[in-house]
Amino acid sequence: MIYWQIFLAFFIPGILGYGGGPASIPLVEHEVVGKYEWMSTQEFSEVVAIGNSLPGPIATKMAGYIGYAEAGVLGSIVAMIATVAPSLILMIGMMVILMKYKEEPEVKSLTKLIRPVIAVLLGFMTIRFAQQSVEGVGISYTLLIMGVSFILLEKVKLHPAFVIALALLFGAITGL
Repeated sequence: MIYWQIFLAFFIPGILGYGGGPASIPLVEHEVVGKYEWMSTQEFSEVVAIGNSLPGPIATKMAGYIGYAEAGVLGSIVAMIATVAPSLILMIGMMVILMKYKEEPEVKSLTKLIRPVIAVLLGFMTIRFAQQSVEGVGISYTLLIMGVSFILLEKVKLHPAFVIALALLFGAITGL
């Protein structure tokens, strides 16, 4: 019975939490704290804080921890499957539809029109990140990090993970 409760506690927020992990946090809290009373609000907020401090999607980290706390390794696995299942089901469904109709002119037009929209969204995100960086560390450090990153990525062809690691190291050394 506990495994079914764990599954529902994470599957339902996965369906209703439009916007990803951060949007589903209040829904998970409702299930974990309010409905099943597995944790107090304070304990849940600590799980969220720890989850935010680690890399990766917050929803799966919370699911793994809470599932493990309630039912061990199997509970953790059930919770993580329940968290990703709604997205996985929708992605497979969309892929089946797209593959079935991929030669249709409407689908070809759709995929061509999505690319510029994604480019604009990424551009706006880049501008917002740059503005936040200027507010956080100043214009000179922002331009320095952007310039060095560009050179390392485009000229030296260094893997992005190494560029990120170098930026983290630079921040640790300079105390930014």
